[in-house]
Amino acid sequence: MKIALLGYGKMGKMIERIATERGHEIVTKIDVNNSDFDISNADVAIDFSIPDAAFQNISNCITNGVPVISGTTGWLDRYDEAAALCKEKGGAFIYASNYSLGVNIFFQLNEYLAGMMSKLKEYNVSMEEIHHTQKLDAPSGTAITLAEGIINNTDKTGWKLDTASENEIPIIAKRIENVPGTHSITYESSVDKIEITHTAHNREGFALGAVIAAEWIQGKTGVFSMKDVLNLG
Repeated sequence: MKIALLGYGKMGKMIERIATERGHEIVTKIDVNNSDFDISNADVAIDFSIPDAAFQNISNCITNGVPVISGTTGWLDRYDEAAALCKEKGGAFIYASNYSLGVNIFFQLNEYLAGMMSKLKEYNVSMEEIHHTQKLDAPSGTAITLAEGIINNTDKTGWKLDTASENEIPIIAKRIENVPGTHSITYESSVDKIEITHTAHNREGFALGAVIAAEWIQGKTGVFSMKDVLNLG
């Protein structure tokens, strides 16, 4: 499989190593300052760029018939445009806030737990996420996905950083040197506390998941998620 890497930072370099180890070829590497590139020689593109470049990168791939896997966060106000373009052009597109296989299982666990807790009004839900100091957005895209999973299965109507109203989920975002990513969801009452946590030991899980998604999307058309890749239902 011939892969174009859109974004060649730490994640891009790790994806390159893992993809090469799995027998794939990197044919294009684009840094953040290059917005004019030929994507036509790639079988698939993997986008871990920056928020300002993501939509243009994804559109370029879809328009040129190249399946695209995007893990860039902070651009989702244009996600619906990208999905519509993909459907219009008969393309293939996956966006995930986190490609870690463990995190995607954690997403499902979070939704299941939220459904169980939805009728237990004595419990208050909150969330904490911790990442390395180089992470630009807060809260993380993963935290937002987790919050949406709770909102879709409870009577919560939104989320907010730090202090939230009764109908919102408070998210505490911490930035600590050399932390790949930790996400905790807590349900607490006056008598006890239930907590689930996912802790990433390194970034390799994110990179491996993105390469697996790129392998999976070959020959497919449509807008997909990691639920489809992992057949989580």
